[in-house]
Amino acid sequence: MQDIAILIPAAGSSRRMRGADKLMEPVEGEPLLRRQAKAALAVGAHVSVTLPDPEHPRMEALRGLSVMPVFVPDADEGMAASLRRGVRLLPDGIRAVMILPADMPDLGQAELQIMLDAFRNASRPMLVQGCADDGTPGHPVLFPADCFPALERVIGDTGARSVLKSNINRLAYVPLPGRAALTDLDTPEAWQDWRAGALT
Repeated sequence: MQDIAILIPAAGSSRRMRGADKLMEPVEGEPLLRRQAKAALAVGAHVSVTLPDPEHPRMEALRGLSVMPVFVPDADEGMAASLRRGVRLLPDGIRAVMILPADMPDLGQAELQIMLDAFRNASRPMLVQGCADDGTPGHPVLFPADCFPALERVIGDTGARSVLKSNINRLAYVPLPGRAALTDLDTPEAWQDWRAGALT
C-alpha cells in the first residue's frame, strides 16, 4: 500500500522565464517535470501533480506515467492553490505528504529516499524538511497527516510556511547532498548558471 504521497506543484505560470516554461526545460534528455515525477514514482510513493488545466502542454510531459493529475482552476493565486487542492484530493490512507517543488533538478530519487527514510525512522509523526549541509532550510518538506487540514487552508503565494511555523517544535531538518535542497531554477539566467555548473 502507498501510504506516503509526493505532491508536485506544477500549476504555476513560469512568469520569470520570460516566455519559456521552466518545467519543460530538458534535463538528462527529458522535460524537468517528467524527470521529477519519475523520481517520485521510483521511491514507491503515490504521486500527484497539480496542473493549470487538462489542455496544458505539461500534461504531455506526464504521458504514460502513473501519476494523478490535479487541475487547479485558481492557480493564479499562487502556490497555496496547488497545495489546498492537491492535499484535499489525496487518496484515503495517506499518512504523510511530501511537497516536491518541480523546479529543483538537483532533487532526485536518492534525495527523496533520504527524506522518506527520515520520516519513517522518526519515533513520532514529525515534519521533515530538507536542508543544505550548513543547515540552511530548503526543500522538499514532508508533512504528517495531522497537518493536512492546515494545508487545505493555506492562502497566498507563501506555500506552507505558516504550517511549518506552527509546528516548529516537531520539525526535523535533514541534510541533503550539496545544494540539492536549495537550487531552484525559475529564470533563464538561473538555468544558464546551473547548466554551466555554477549552481551545483
